[in-house]
Formats: sequence, C-alpha cells, structure tokens
Amino acid sequence: MSQKIGFRYLSILRAFYILFALSPVILIQSCAGGKEHAGQVQQKTGVLLMNHGSRSEAWRNTLLTLEDSIREDVLQSGHVQGIKTAFMEYNEPSIATRLKEFDNEGYTNVIIVPVFLTVSPHSFDDIPTIIGLKEDPQSMELLKIEKIERYTPRAAITITPLPDFAEILKANIAGRFKTLSEAPGDEGLVMIAYGDATYTREWSELLTETGEYVCQQTGITDFSFGWCGHIVHYAPDSTTAAIRRVLNKKKTAVVVPVLVAVDEMFQVKIIGDGIAKIDSHETKVKYKPDAILPDLNVSNWIVNTIAVYADSIKNGKI
Repeated sequence: MSQKIGFRYLSILRAFYILFALSPVILIQSCAGGKEHAGQVQQKTGVLLMNHGSRSEAWRNTLLTLEDSIREDVLQSGHVQGIKTAFMEYNEPSIATRLKEFDNEGYTNVIIVPVFLTVSPHSFDDIPTIIGLKEDPQSMELLKIEKIERYTPRAAITITPLPDFAEILKANIAGRFKTLSEAPGDEGLVMIAYGDATYTREWSELLTETGEYVCQQTGITDFSFGWCGHIVHYAPDSTTAAIRRVLNKKKTAVVVPVLVAVDEMFQVKIIGDGIAKIDSHETKVKYKPDAILPDLNVSNWIVNTIAVYADSIKNGKI
C-alpha cells in the first residue's frame, strides 16, 4: 500500500467510526430508559471520560487529573450537570459502576468520551458490549475472563468519536522531541507505542504520519517506531530494534513514548530495558519516561467535543 493510499484508508476508517458513534443504535438505548424516559423527566446530562485502566497509580491519577482540569469548562454552559471518569479494566470505578451512579442520580443522558489514541477493538466492540448495546461474542467472552461487568443503563447513551490524535499527536511528539534534542542533524526520532495487533496498519500509518511531521518541524531526517506492548506482548525487543534502526544512520536516538499516561511498567521497565540493551546507551540514547498527557490540546478537544454533543442533546438533535 502506498503512503497516500494508506493515509486515505485511515481517514476513511476514522470517518466510519464517527458515523458509527453517531448512529441511532449507539446514541439511544433500546431499553425502558431511552428517549421515552428522557421525555418524562427533566433532562439531566452527564459526561463519562472512559479510558483503558492500568495497575499503575501514576497512570490512573493522570486520567483523574484530566477530569479535574476540564470540569469547570465542561459544566459552565449548564448543559452538562456532572462529569466522571471510568476505567475499562483493572480498576474501579468501572464503566458499570459509573453508569449505575448516573442512573441512581437521575441522569437522563450520558455522553461517553473514550480517551484512546486510535481505533481498536475497545472502540468498536468492547465499549458497546459493556454497556449493553452490542452482543459481540469475542468481547463478551473476554469480558467474562477479565471479570469486567456489563451494565445497560436507563440513561440514553451517546458515544463520541475518538480524539483527533492524528493532529494532536503530531504537535505533542514534536514538542517532546524538541525538549530532548540538542543536535538535530545527528539525531533520529524513535517512537514507542502500545500497539494493537488487529489494527497494526492503522497504528503504523499514524506513527509514520507523525514521524514525517516531526521531520518537517525539527529538521531531522530519520525516524523509527516500535511497540512496548500488545503487538509484542510486553517485551523490550521491539524498542531495541527501533533504536538500532535509527542508530544505523545517526549518532543519537531520541526516544519518545507514544502512551497516554505514565505507567512504570511501560515507560520504566519495558522501554527502559529495551534502551539498556543498546551498547553505550548512556551517550547514544536520549529518553524521558513521560507521556502524551498532560496536553492542553487534548483537554481542549475533549471540552469542545462535549460542548457540541451536549448542545445537540439539549436541543433534541440527538
């Protein structure tokens, strides 16, 4: 697949997800809640920021901080009466826990905002299955194995599209590269992501697009990327290989984690172990175990997206 065709494919896939997220099947529950319920009581809209979840306290706190940072902006219009955060797995509060809270507090509508990097089975299958809008057999089996509770809320549900990380990621990675860079002519960029085996093509295109942008913005000529998890099942080897590809052409590799938040297992253990396998890595590799968040562009996108959907709900458009 040529680069041009690849990017077009990714754009089409993103467009498909937006249509999927806006379809009546996703927006309105078919249970007794739904539109009929909303018409019987005063409208009350909540927002659920939904993320993957992690065993890392630092990771979880970053996502909770995101909620705190946008709370005032989200609530100021009066179209949204509450905002919560839920973790899909590993932790409480879970999606089911939060949706039960919204029901118990009398919410008629809930806007779910998935805080994920790009498309994945979580977006298409797991989330709709968890909230009772889909009966995906594979997702249902995985949810049982991982002991993730399913719950169909009384409130009408709207799932927003994923954040436009294709654009947000470019500026984020370029800015973080610049903070570590000292001599761009001698350096190359290495991006390490938590990929998804089902969507390897989309992930690769996203990182290629980002790498080319960083080259344009910084003057570097080489970049590479690898995986710290999922595709490689939590292994450092892909990180080591990606660094070596850059060091074959450049004196220094600048490693930037393409991860939503800091999780010690990924940023410190897996990526760190991958770097440690490089001879003379102390001088050849520059690395800061940081993450995409906090990022004002991410916060602004979420606030603006919530405003659009809350206004549509208020005016009966969805």
